Amino acid sequence: MTTSQAVDVPVLEATGLVKYYGTVEALRGVDFELRRGEVHALAGGNGAGKSTLMKILQGVHAQDAGEVLIEGHPVRLGSIAAARAAGIGMVFQEFSLVPTLTVAQNVFLNAEPRRAGLIDDREASRRARTIFADMGVAIDPNAVIGRLGTAYWQLTEIAKALAQNARVLILDEPTASLARHESEALFALIGRLKARGISIIYISHRMDEVYRIADRITILRDGRRLFTRKLSEVTPETVVEGIVGREIGGELAYRPRAWPQAAEPLLEVRGLSAGPRVKDISFSVRAGEVLGLAGLMGSGRTELARALFGVDRPSSGEMRIRGRDVRIASPADAMAAGLAFIPEDRRVQGLVLDHSVSENLMLPLLSKVTRHGLIGKSGAAALSARLIERFHIKAPHPEHPVRLLSGGNQQKVVIAKWLGTDPDILIMDEPTAGVDIGTKTEIVEMIRAFADAGKGVIVISSEYPELLAVSDTILVLRDGAVAVRLPRGEIEDEAALELAVQGVE
Repeated sequence: MTTSQAVDVPVLEATGLVKYYGTVEALRGVDFELRRGEVHALAGGNGAGKSTLMKILQGVHAQDAGEVLIEGHPVRLGSIAAARAAGIGMVFQEFSLVPTLTVAQNVFLNAEPRRAGLIDDREASRRARTIFADMGVAIDPNAVIGRLGTAYWQLTEIAKALAQNARVLILDEPTASLARHESEALFALIGRLKARGISIIYISHRMDEVYRIADRITILRDGRRLFTRKLSEVTPETVVEGIVGREIGGELAYRPRAWPQAAEPLLEVRGLSAGPRVKDISFSVRAGEVLGLAGLMGSGRTELARALFGVDRPSSGEMRIRGRDVRIASPADAMAAGLAFIPEDRRVQGLVLDHSVSENLMLPLLSKVTRHGLIGKSGAAALSARLIERFHIKAPHPEHPVRLLSGGNQQKVVIAKWLGTDPDILIMDEPTAGVDIGTKTEIVEMIRAFADAGKGVIVISSEYPELLAVSDTILVLRDGAVAVRLPRGEIEDEAALELAVQGVE
């Protein structure tokens, strides 16, 4: 093979991949090609086959038909170790780090350098420092990872893959947990890795990111490849239509809503403090209002939500619901007062992954299907079936393990089980993180419909377009306190909201 031919050979090529889960055909003859030093975006709706394709390339699952080639040579990626040996590394959306270990110990976990048969932490630290220097980032390899911010976790995951000599790096929703300035640093790093000839498969539902850093895009739909195109040759509208299967009009645009602004507050919070990141916060939510919470990482948004729902006990402050004083010291108190909470991390906080879809849906609803201490199976089945239909949850059957659903359908299960309690006030923390554009529009419509029914909604989101699309009022939090309250009509665009969040006058 000549040098010019070698350059033309894809670093990774998959042809005719087929994968079954039982009788469900998750991949239907999928082709995928990755060139040296390119960023190749992979997009598709929830359940399109993205995760299955990546799990085959990562060695988690074996294909039932088709072939994978690395630099023109057929390989059988039957295990994660085999994928690593082939030069493929993956950074999952859910981190795989051990918080009590140092950065260097995490980078070389299960591949520790040794001296005289013993783990050599000093050598691990030296090698990790070299890897971070090559990445162009400054991280103390001896720092305990649990004491660092999310951005450092992401960089450590990437270093972990590079330490295993990865030539292909798969990034799954890498900015889902990052603040905007942290995302900028990640994009700069991706540019440096690309310049070194490392090839990157970039999975993201955020089209602005895809168009910013990717060279080509492949769209999967219903287990098939719809198309592979250069980003310079395809419009965002075409990409979105390919993902969703229909045109997305103004679903994610702001729609002024005629909610009763003069009505009595549904929820009143006065002087609420909890821990170091919720400091003397006061606000109100009226019936029919959607209140958005904006702020940088660490501003106290999630901590405020946890305090409102009784996950974290407030140290001071008062809460009133429909004009009556309430004391919320636990989630049970919050539920009894008519609150529901969609947490930030659906897989850790929102679901019991080894349980079925039906069992997860029933968790906050057991009182509705229990008589004399016994759960009525027929009542539970009927109620879960109604929720699955109402919220368009795609599952083979109600007893299907929830961990096997796509991210968007898992999020729908979390939302469905809490809306099934018929709350008066719904708190949602990053409700559209890691879901496709079609599911995002569905969730936005759910929020609007809930508010239109005279209920109150509090939405926390790092994605400004969605926050601006659904909010009637936005509170900007800074250092655990309310910095400014902005009626939605006074915010011109994302840039204006960004300036408010950054504290720029």
